Amino acid sequence: MPNREIVMIRHAQSTWNAEGRFTGWEDPPLTDLGKAEAKKAGRTLKRHGYAFDKVFTSRLQRAAATAEIILQEMNISGVPVEADWRLNERHYGDLQGRSKQELRDRAGDAQVHRWRRGYQDAAPALAEDDPRHPKFDERYADLPRDILPAVESLADTRTRAVSFWQERVVPALNNSEHILISAHGNTLRALIMALANMSAEEVEHFEIPTGTPIIYRFDAAGTPLDWRYLEE
Repeated sequence: MPNREIVMIRHAQSTWNAEGRFTGWEDPPLTDLGKAEAKKAGRTLKRHGYAFDKVFTSRLQRAAATAEIILQEMNISGVPVEADWRLNERHYGDLQGRSKQELRDRAGDAQVHRWRRGYQDAAPALAEDDPRHPKFDERYADLPRDILPAVESLADTRTRAVSFWQERVVPALNNSEHILISAHGNTLRALIMALANMSAEEVEHFEIPTGTPIIYRFDAAGTPLDWRYLEE
């Protein structure tokens, strides 16, 4: 594995992906198809000679399970795995758990598209006393309550994802460590937007498939060069 490559992957299919529901920080598991996608990704990475010194995931089980299955399929053990909330999916506020199709029928295709893809757009927020708010979730009890979102735009997601990248990934890249990042569609869209200098218009039309490894290349100074999907 070249020293200046980092592997990213959007988690494999979850039950709510299959059901067409807004997921965000909710925590559904992988489907059987999702588990098969993760196994395929692991086999592909192994066949191309990749190995990892460190793995980063979000705090959501669909990303963690995807990474775990990939490592199992590659017969890699003992690799440190670090879960960071800044890799969580974009928080969709009050839309989380709701059917995208039902919302299209009610609010129209254009509005749902803006909620899903708009860079500055945000869905309706959770009320501060809503029990679904992450400040009431024990998984985030170690974090200051005032940084936990009631809803996010993609711009908000980019801010925390880039903060994670600069704090955790850049030092690892400089140390020539081999890194796997298992995260979410919007987190990775935001990161690639920053690395590739995409415009807001470009990122709004940018979609990342589930369970497909992304190889991002950097030069010796750590400057982003290009990225591609890893084919079988």
